[in-house]
Amino acid sequence: MPLPDNTPDRTFQVDLRGLVDLLSHHLYSSPRVYLRELMQNAVDALTARHTLEPSAPAGSFGIRLYADRSVVRVEDDGVGLTEADVHTFLATIGRSSKRADGIAEQRGDFIGQFGIGLLSCFLIADEIHVVSRSARTPGAPAVEWRGRGDGSYTVRTLPVSARPAPGTTVTLIPRADAAEWTAPAQVQRLARHFGSLLRHPVTFDDGSGGPAVPVNPEEAPWARTYPTPGARSRALAAYGEEVFGFAPLDTIELNLPAVGLKGIACVLPEAVPAGRRHGHRVHVKGMLLSEQAEEILPDWAFFVRCVVDAESLRPTASRESLYKDDTLAAVRDALADQLRAWIARVAASDPELLHRFLQAHHLSVKSLAVHDDEILRMLLPWLPFETTDGHCTLDEFSRTHRTVLVTSSVEEFRQVAAIASAAGLGVVNGGYTYDRELVHRLPEIRPEVSVADLDPATLTAHLDPVDRETELAASAYLALARDALAVFDCDVALRAFQPASAPALLVDSREARHERTRSRLAREQEGGLWGDILGALRQEAPRAQLILNQLNPLVRTAVAIDEPELARTSAEALYGQAALLSRRPLRPAESSLINRSFLDLLAHALRKDS
Repeated sequence: MPLPDNTPDRTFQVDLRGLVDLLSHHLYSSPRVYLRELMQNAVDALTARHTLEPSAPAGSFGIRLYADRSVVRVEDDGVGLTEADVHTFLATIGRSSKRADGIAEQRGDFIGQFGIGLLSCFLIADEIHVVSRSARTPGAPAVEWRGRGDGSYTVRTLPVSARPAPGTTVTLIPRADAAEWTAPAQVQRLARHFGSLLRHPVTFDDGSGGPAVPVNPEEAPWARTYPTPGARSRALAAYGEEVFGFAPLDTIELNLPAVGLKGIACVLPEAVPAGRRHGHRVHVKGMLLSEQAEEILPDWAFFVRCVVDAESLRPTASRESLYKDDTLAAVRDALADQLRAWIARVAASDPELLHRFLQAHHLSVKSLAVHDDEILRMLLPWLPFETTDGHCTLDEFSRTHRTVLVTSSVEEFRQVAAIASAAGLGVVNGGYTYDRELVHRLPEIRPEVSVADLDPATLTAHLDPVDRETELAASAYLALARDALAVFDCDVALRAFQPASAPALLVDSREARHERTRSRLAREQEGGLWGDILGALRQEAPRAQLILNQLNPLVRTAVAIDEPELARTSAEALYGQAALLSRRPLRPAESSLINRSFLDLLAHALRKDS
């Protein structure tokens, strides 16, 4: 039977300096976030003030920033705090006024909800000075709170004259090592960076005696009215260029009323590397949350960068990224639909823009078409592919080739392109990402076209056989060549094909090479009965084919060689040249063969001349 536990409960002790160090290294990306947190608290206080006084005219409450060489100050006309609020919220880490009774049900209206934002000020200052007066309690006195980096704080009430109107003023005296983030020009830049889309008026005063400067003098560009659609389009493009530093190919307006999201997606004017994802600028209730929010759009949408402002997206505790929940997933899907709608609209109404878009972003569109039947039907005929007719669209290619052959790799295409073109075969390079799969779906849009994988038998069937006398005359050479190339599992045949300038064609595939290598290694590792069985399987593995071109003068000379060693060397040289033309990676044995055959032929030529 357990003994009763008479140990008294104890509370955790918090090392504030250690906690601030933790925040600076693991929660916040930079000390500059202190200003964002102060502005965010001010915005939330203004939101609460408007809830308390809904009849107040728009713009009657605002935020004022001040910075000189010795102090940074943020003042708002928000709801303010009572003395009890100060003890409850400012002195308790993790306690947020947004969780207070009476406004908990309105937490969705606030940006920050975690109760740790004020601690970010300790990243640049050792002391935080807050003076606040509550709008909820008429006649409430002003309250002063001083918090220090060692974890201590003081609270005292002040006369009404210290803060005649409700609201809050936060004052920081920066440390010397924080000058990078607290110089007046930097504070103004940060205020503009974080708060350019805020709905409340924000001004900045640098202490020089001049008038305060508006931080957010205009509404978001998509919220303004314009005299014509063209003027609107130009204004959105100019804003995109200002934000991202490039002139967009086009701008796509984004609008999701269900979550209060508005913004634009800027189409990049140039291609981006496959798989590279750009970050997007996401504002929540006007406050900049992140410049690298990859999760707002799907992976395939790397042809745009977007800037949006939303009401109902949840920030994480650091307020530097989005909380991954069902709402974010739904937003991502809805924005994806709007990007698809733009592609459909351009495809239907603006062929010039479509052409420029596909020139730059065909890979992104291909990745989308693989999984989106609507985009596939609209754009597959217009997507560019590498073919035996050059780079062209499938629409152009299928007009002259009712049977379209597609290779499984870039290497295979390069092996056969010249010969296939001369033979009148229509071959598409299916080795690039998505291409083979998309070409096979062409009959869904063009039923009159058939598509098949290219295999060696299809190609060799279009090469002309040589006459019996020529075949017999070359049989001795062909036997020597097969023996010389047996180490590469390569057969040798004699055919006639165009272009005559091509001495030989090496027909092989990556899959066949892998199968031969696997079988050979398995045979070397096994013995006895299993070795014999695996050896039989190895014999059935597909072999490479070196097809010599009887129309080529060099080949006609080679097959007439009657010196066995020279014949072997010439066959090895022809194999090496064909392997090089295929532009696939060479195996060490092949590199050695190319070097050896070249030197042997050179030595033979020198002996003949001497």
